[in-house]
Amino acid sequence: MAKKFPRDEIAARNRILTACQRKRLAEQAEYEYQRGTSKVTGVSIRLAEAMAQNWGNLDFGFVELEQKAGESQVMAYCWDLETNMRQTKIFAVPHIRETKKGNYPLTGSRDIYELVANQAARRVRACILVIIPGDIVEEAVEQCRKTLVNGEEKPLEDLIKDCVRTAEKTYQVPQESLEKYIGCKASVFSMNDFIRLKRVFNSIKDGMAKREEIFELPGVEKKEAEDAFASKEKDKKKSWLMDNSSLI
Repeated sequence: MAKKFPRDEIAARNRILTACQRKRLAEQAEYEYQRGTSKVTGVSIRLAEAMAQNWGNLDFGFVELEQKAGESQVMAYCWDLETNMRQTKIFAVPHIRETKKGNYPLTGSRDIYELVANQAARRVRACILVIIPGDIVEEAVEQCRKTLVNGEEKPLEDLIKDCVRTAEKTYQVPQESLEKYIGCKASVFSMNDFIRLKRVFNSIKDGMAKREEIFELPGVEKKEAEDAFASKEKDKKKSWLMDNSSLI
């Protein structure tokens, strides 16, 4: 069927660019987070899916191949049915939830599925971006940025206030943490700064990074130090009990 009805690349490109004019998609189009001293940015899962849907004649998704011994073997893929070009990634997903207080195993089927789906989505995105031509991806990202800049009806000052309010209410990130990340007071944030923060919150929403990995949060370092001290004291007590078990 794909051979019989080949894609019109010009029409497919136009569909992608038209989709990128939607404000909601443009807001979710890119992610951004800090890794060490470098900044990591890229195309989000949502934009990759939108491009694949509008490019046409693509089959993409993920399949859980096997589940045993506390982990799942998963395959993410994107297959161009017209050219027969296929990109796959096979990887393992341990059934473990990572938290600040330590890791714990997952046993519920729903929890396991959500973990697998979250991990697989990133690989599916990577497969899609291999199949769709790079110049189309670049044009889509540029169009999303234009949509964000030109499509805002509110004044920049109100947009920044809404962003700060959302950061505090939804992600528990205070205004001073946003200001440290951008490097200036919120009152002088630019439109580019506003777009950067949108990308950062997309990263947190998609599970690319945790908020404490991106922002300097007040009280987080203190709490981690207290947890580490408590854990150390617990280990010391356990060691003393083992060494003096004969006396008890």
